[in-house]
Amino acid sequence: MARAHPRRAVTAPSVAPVGPPAAESPGWTATARRRRTTELGLLVLAGLIICGAYALASLGRNASLPADIIPFLGVILALVAVAHLAIRRLAPAADPLLLPVAALLNGLGYVFIARLDERLAGLQASWTAIGIAVFIGTLLVVRDVKVLQRYRYTAGLVGVLLLLMPLLPGIGRNINGARIWVAIGPVSFQPGEFAKIALAVFFAGYLVERREVLGVATFRVGPFNTPDPRQFGPVLAAWGISLVVVIFERDLGSALLFFLLFVVMLWVATGRVSYVAAGGMLFVAGAVASWAFFDHVQRRVSVWLDPWADPQGAGYQVIQGAYALAWGGTTGVGPGLGIAGRIPFDETDFIFAIIGEELGLLGATAVLVAFLVLAGSGLRIAREAGEGFGSLLAVGLTTLLAFQAFIIMAGVTRLLPLTGVTLPFVSYGGSSLVANYMLLALLLRVSDQSARRAPDRVLVR
Repeated sequence: MARAHPRRAVTAPSVAPVGPPAAESPGWTATARRRRTTELGLLVLAGLIICGAYALASLGRNASLPADIIPFLGVILALVAVAHLAIRRLAPAADPLLLPVAALLNGLGYVFIARLDERLAGLQASWTAIGIAVFIGTLLVVRDVKVLQRYRYTAGLVGVLLLLMPLLPGIGRNINGARIWVAIGPVSFQPGEFAKIALAVFFAGYLVERREVLGVATFRVGPFNTPDPRQFGPVLAAWGISLVVVIFERDLGSALLFFLLFVVMLWVATGRVSYVAAGGMLFVAGAVASWAFFDHVQRRVSVWLDPWADPQGAGYQVIQGAYALAWGGTTGVGPGLGIAGRIPFDETDFIFAIIGEELGLLGATAVLVAFLVLAGSGLRIAREAGEGFGSLLAVGLTTLLAFQAFIIMAGVTRLLPLTGVTLPFVSYGGSSLVANYMLLALLLRVSDQSARRAPDRVLVR
């Protein structure tokens, strides 16, 4: 009889059914105007910083201002203006910090990519335009974020299929030791970048539906009460998928990111530390087993612990990244004055090291602070959204953005083994850039809806 109560609780929905939007607060329009004015001012400031960095990088490299500085300024301002106008029209009450910070990171990334490889800079500019288009399209299509809750299982299936797509013969590609690419005709992309968004939607929908039964402790282990062991199935499933990624795709970063996503969302949804403990134990077990049985994991760990054991081979990239950060000092050697081309994959895996060399500790810290602002804004959006699907989705999307940035920056600085994920909005890569703009649009949609429905006293902030 003691177990009957949790089971009856499952039948009661934890959130209101998906239906017509809740009544809007009459005072949201004043807040919307203030937020859009703030956003516009920050976008102008971000544009000036980006163009100034572009000019300084050109002066450092060629001792002359670039001939395309005016067109570059025009393109930058045009892209951010289009995105800003789209938010004014489609999500007027959304958070004013997300777009300016993302635009600043995207612009600085472009400046350093152009400084390293002009051909890739042209491609990155095209991907930025596509990312802005997808950003606007997402705001157009997703008018109510709760609609996504209806398609949670479809999103989960799509996410798993995208994650496993590189394993398919014929279209999967093994590049630089990792099988994370798919090539269909002339188009190649990383489906895992889009899988992370689909899985965040699935996890949010699943956890809202099952949070009560997942949060009730009905099983006793010694002096402790824990949830029923059967409820740990989702954690085991996430662990298993992570291991599949590590084993067959050799993508340590994505495996860690997806596993962290589910454990963090499960913890936030239920408030039970036991899930975090179980997830931590499974992660340690999986990491030890992967190190024991798979050569590519052993190589990554060995390079992390002692890159100087093979300074001209496996450890070369990590060592050169460490030198770049050291030479940067506090203020950097100056934009355009670093030694370009000596770090393999410097425009993707190690662009943070290039920033640290040319802008120094201050510039690297500024990038870190920008990601902290994005993470803080995302968590604030989750808090203001209440306790339903939108809140959990905002937590998941923020977790993806923040932990991906942390994983790659920690890898460059040797706090963690290098995993090869990209630095969001900064590194070169079309799939990552487009997916992150889609993620940003969903966060803004959650923010807009919660602000419209908040009490007037909340909107005064």
